[in-house]
Amino acid sequence: MTQLDIRNGDALVLFRKIADESIDLIITDPPYNLGKDYGNNHDLKGFDDYMDFTRSWLSEAKRVLKPTGTIYVFMGVRFISYLYTVLEQELKMFFNSWVVWHYTQGMGKTKGFSPRHDDILVFNKSKDFIFNLDNIRIPQKYYRSRNNMRGANPSDVWQFSHVHYCNPNRQDHPTQKPEGLCERMVLASSNEGDLILDPFSGSGTTLRVCQQLNRNAIGFELNPDYVAMTQQRLAMPFDGFDSIDPRMERVPNDLRQQDIRHEYLKNHVNWFLMNHENALDTFKKSVKEKYGDDVAVKIVHSEQYELFS
Repeated sequence: MTQLDIRNGDALVLFRKIADESIDLIITDPPYNLGKDYGNNHDLKGFDDYMDFTRSWLSEAKRVLKPTGTIYVFMGVRFISYLYTVLEQELKMFFNSWVVWHYTQGMGKTKGFSPRHDDILVFNKSKDFIFNLDNIRIPQKYYRSRNNMRGANPSDVWQFSHVHYCNPNRQDHPTQKPEGLCERMVLASSNEGDLILDPFSGSGTTLRVCQQLNRNAIGFELNPDYVAMTQQRLAMPFDGFDSIDPRMERVPNDLRQQDIRHEYLKNHVNWFLMNHENALDTFKKSVKEKYGDDVAVKIVHSEQYELFS
């Protein structure tokens, strides 16, 4: 049974209770030092104090990671380069990827370009790390029998919508991240039964995703109100993650042969939409528009599917 543990307190203190090399994956969205209000604390330190804080928690993160472990860190533009330097030059971790999360709505500016992305640094503790490519592939744009129809590598530019305030899964937290974004990280860099850590748990997205993907997870959170909010979120029924890469819903062109198309469509649900029951209507509409097929799809217990036309 999946174990989910949300702990209230200072991350630097709580880290001390985590054993060396016991964590398979770290996913976290630490304070960007932009002065945001997190209820019982404000995200604003002097430069030197913020960098000392960053070095301290990253050193702890490296200590608790297994040799095959990976860390994903969200960071704003002001400190992303400093974070990179700490991870690579000071902690001697191995650079994996610099992921750009592209979103379609953001802050507007009249002087300078309006920001439409966040950065995510991906580092490994060693050169021997977990990466499950087949679990995160995206549908091909065109069907070709010689291609790997399990799908393509999603690349390092990810498009996911923000969790808008009208979304029923929106929590009362200023920096809530989309579940689909976290889903890709968990699937890529861990296996079922692994232990995931989020030292700045916030709205509880990492724990919620791990809950659905059969991973164990620990979250640290300074604000007790966010701890209570996370506990309530984990008790909610699940009907699909709150966001999805829009490419997951697309149906490849050139699937003209009915037998090949039917087999592919059945696989499509299993490969790309297993945790996105709320995206099935869009998928069915795409099939209808492209090939004229009416398909009925039902995900059963989040582990099986039924498809028939």
